[in-house]
Amino acid sequence: MGTISLEHSDCLYWLGRYTERVLTTLKALQETYDNMLDKNIGYEEYLGYFDLPDNYDNSSDFLRSFLFDKQNFSSVAYSLERAYDNGIVLREDISTEAFSFLQVAKDTLKNAESAKNTRLALLPLEDVLYGFWGCIADNIYDEEIKNIIYCGKSTERLDLYLRMKYPYDDVHKEFERLCIRLHRVPKNTPYRYNTKFLSDLVEIIGEENEYDLNSSKAVSSLERLFESA
Repeated sequence: MGTISLEHSDCLYWLGRYTERVLTTLKALQETYDNMLDKNIGYEEYLGYFDLPDNYDNSSDFLRSFLFDKQNFSSVAYSLERAYDNGIVLREDISTEAFSFLQVAKDTLKNAESAKNTRLALLPLEDVLYGFWGCIADNIYDEEIKNIIYCGKSTERLDLYLRMKYPYDDVHKEFERLCIRLHRVPKNTPYRYNTKFLSDLVEIIGEENEYDLNSSKAVSSLERLFESA
């Protein structure tokens, strides 16, 4: 395909980030819900991971907002809308089949909002999202396009893992995956990572003790990973 524009690269990157944010957020909310039922643990811990205020009347209000409120920047619904918006722009790149999975995901989420058993209605959503990623892997032949999408996917997953204080092994494995993808980006691609912030991440995530002490710094460096040098 040759060198793609910075604007095009940005859409690819954020398609990967927002789609992964939907999936990882959905899983985290399900775990939070289980903890509320089984361990009598509130949702405040989840809000604390992201330094968000508690503006919710109860756990049901919290879950409904983080699942369905498109005005809540941290919700599944908001992220899915942004993924869909990028998918529209990139439809020819990612294939109509892959884009259709984003539409099905939106429909599934909308139906779940009015369902009597919300959790049961949400069960197909993960499979729909996995179907999207299967299409991305199978239908995109341009490795530059595919790799930028996957860079976004790994960046987002790592960001959420860091914020939610996932076990070190999970964080380290995802970081290794991101590094492999970063080094696959062609040198003439305008969407380049910043070596300084990558070095910071290597230093922090390379050792479990450093990760335990400096995970917040790792989040900051990851946020700036694609900042111009």
